[in-house]
Amino acid sequence: MSGPLDGVRVVELAGIGPAPFAAMVLADLGADIVRVDRAAGGSGFARFDVMNRGRRSIAVDLKQPDGVEVVLRLAAEADALIEGFRPGVTERLGVGPEPCLDRNPRLVYGRMTGWGQEGPYAADAGHDITYAAVAGALAHIGRAGQPPTPPLNLVADFGGGGMLLALGVVSGVLAARRTGEGQVVDAAMVDGVALLMAPFFMAMRTGYFTDERGTNLLDSGAPYYDSYLCADGRYVAVGALEPQFYAALVTGLGLDADALGEQNDKANWPAMREAFAAAFLTRTRDEWVAHFAGRDACVAPVNTTEDTLADPHLVARATVVEVDGVPQPSPAPRFSGTPAVVDRPAPEAGEHTDEVLAGLGYGPDAVSELRASGAVA
Repeated sequence: MSGPLDGVRVVELAGIGPAPFAAMVLADLGADIVRVDRAAGGSGFARFDVMNRGRRSIAVDLKQPDGVEVVLRLAAEADALIEGFRPGVTERLGVGPEPCLDRNPRLVYGRMTGWGQEGPYAADAGHDITYAAVAGALAHIGRAGQPPTPPLNLVADFGGGGMLLALGVVSGVLAARRTGEGQVVDAAMVDGVALLMAPFFMAMRTGYFTDERGTNLLDSGAPYYDSYLCADGRYVAVGALEPQFYAALVTGLGLDADALGEQNDKANWPAMREAFAAAFLTRTRDEWVAHFAGRDACVAPVNTTEDTLADPHLVARATVVEVDGVPQPSPAPRFSGTPAVVDRPAPEAGEHTDEVLAGLGYGPDAVSELRASGAVA
C-alpha cells in the first residue's frame, strides 16, 4: 500500500502557497497528483521546492484551446481538481467548475482563495497577514505594548488555508463516492483562520482571555509560558502551565516557590519573569535541556530549522528526512496499515508531459503536434 489515499487521482493547477501545500499533503497520503505547470519551462532547482514533492508535472499553455482541452481531459479522469487563483480566473481560462463538472459530474473542484468566492473583499489582493488580521488572530499575537507580530505565514496560508483545503477535498471525494455527485469546495483562508480561533471565542466570553495582547496565559503574558535567553545566546521554551509542571520548573531553576508567590496571581508575574530570566542566563541552552530532561517541567530547546535535523527525538521518529538530498518534513499523520511516504521528489515543470499525455490517450503524433503548437512543453 502507498498511503490511505492510494487510488485517488487529483489534478493541481500550479500556484503558490496554500494550494501546493494542500496538494503536498494529499500526495504524501498516497494520492496520484498531476500538477499542471505553465509551459515556460523548469528552473533547474525544482527538487528544493519541498511543497511540490510527490507528483508528476505536465506543462500546459492554458491560453491555447488545445491546452485547455488537455486539462479538461485530465479533469474527466480525476477525483478532484485543486486551484488557487482569484475568483473568476479559471472561468476565464476555460477550466472553471462548470466545464470540468460537465466532463466529470463526480469531480470535486477545490478552490483556495484568501477571501472566498463571494463577499465584499472577494476580489481584493491579500496575504497571510491580511487574512489573519481580519479573522481576529493577528491582534492577539505579540507582546504587551508592542505591535501585533506576524507569526510567519503559518496561520492563514497553511493552517487555515492549505490544510483545510486538503480536508475539504478528502471530504468531497468521500461524499462523491457515496452519492455519485461532485461539488465545489470553497476554501477561504479568512474562514480557516476564524475556525482556528474557535477556542478563543469561548475564552473571550468566559473572561479567560482578554483583548489586551501579551497579558494572557498563552500569549507571552504568563512568565511560565514563554521563551528565555540562555548563556550562549540561544533560547529555551517554557510551557509549565499546570501546578505540577510549574513546581518542577521552579525546583529545577533552584528558585524559592514561596518567594515567587502564587503562580497565577498576575501581580507576581513581573518579578517571577525577572527571576526566571536571570536563572536561565546562567547556563547554555543545551545544558538546561539536559538538566530538565525527565523532570516534566515542559522546558524545550527553541530549535531552528537546521537544529531539527539533529534533534534526538525528531531523528528517532524520522520526522525530518532527506529526499534526493534535500532535507524536508516527513508525511504526517502516521498510519499503521497504509503508511504514507514521499515517493518522488519535486518535479521540474513539464517533466512528465509525455507520460501524462500518453495516459490520456494522446498518441505520439498528437503529442508532437501539441508540442509544436506550444500547447504543452
